[in-house]
Amino acid sequence: MAHQLYRNTSLGNSLQGSLNELIQSQQITSPQLALQVYHFDKAINSVLVQRARNRVNFRSSLNTNRFCDKEWNFVLNDIEFRKVTELTKVDKVKIVATDGKDTGSSSTE
Repeated sequence: MAHQLYRNTSLGNSLQGSLNELIQSQQITSPQLALQVYHFDKAINSVLVQRARNRVNFRSSLNTNRFCDKEWNFVLNDIEFRKVTELTKVDKVKIVATDGKDTGSSSTE
């Protein structure tokens, strides 16, 4: 599951939209082609981990937190994100954190 976290980003949404179009137009019918997309998911996560070096600091008040099935969920209120000289304020954010090093699972979910 961890390798698919990027799917909620604009890159992941674009990939999913393209895949849906290809499936609907029956240009993707091979299970092996679908497996290649799974390998792409793992590869893009690896590249993002190795090459993404942006840093953002934030300040907030914690609304709730929960730990279940090796996953932390945090709901934060009144968040201030700082990136060098940029400041962005948001009313509410939910952060889902998983162990990105957990590669022992062979699940494709």
